[in-house]
Amino acid sequence: MVRDLHDEGHDRSDRVGTSLKSNLAPPGVETPVKPAVSVIVARDTADGLEVFVQHRVTTMDFAAGVLVYPGGRVDPQDHEMAAALEVPGEVLDAHVRAWAKTELGAEPEFAKALIATAQREVGEEAGATIATTALKPWANWITPPGRTRRFDTYFYVARGDEIGDLRHQTTEATNSEWMNVEHILAEEAAERLKLMRPTLVLLNEVHSFGSVEALMAAERDIEPVRPAMPGKHG
Repeated sequence: MVRDLHDEGHDRSDRVGTSLKSNLAPPGVETPVKPAVSVIVARDTADGLEVFVQHRVTTMDFAAGVLVYPGGRVDPQDHEMAAALEVPGEVLDAHVRAWAKTELGAEPEFAKALIATAQREVGEEAGATIATTALKPWANWITPPGRTRRFDTYFYVARGDEIGDLRHQTTEATNSEWMNVEHILAEEAAERLKLMRPTLVLLNEVHSFGSVEALMAAERDIEPVRPAMPGKHG
């Protein structure tokens, strides 16, 4: 049975990736918030839903040894790619509406930059091509104050069968693989896998839908999640 998360600041997932002092900003220092994307790629199997995940190397100075989805920050090149990116009008409109309550995603140009970033990151980290039409806006989480790194992360979900062959090809992870969602949650509950709170919360959501069809058909009202606990409390 999957455990319930404790209140913010009192769950071990809040502390994942923040144990090093280098991850904590000095008192009074404001860390800029950088936009980023993360892509939850899911597929149906006979044993239930699977997602494509990466096991970050344990020597990283941020989120060391943590299970993550492919993704990364929005770079200047992503804005350049977005300018030439062909996104069907109805798809872009849907993304803009989905990100309406977020800080940046409600602007069409930035919504395209987010799509471009998702495509680049999936290509760089998993060697696969993802179509603009395959991405569904899902959630928006902002790293709380008190960290040396803060991100305004835009999460997407996508069908695995609409994407090319995903494989491991990033030096930031020891390996990348498809994993059963229920198994991941059970391993996290047994403290054999480490997931940060956004990863864990969203994986619980994915699990609740039971199938890719239900996941992709879900109606989403995306409210930015802004955890308030500073420092070690995530």
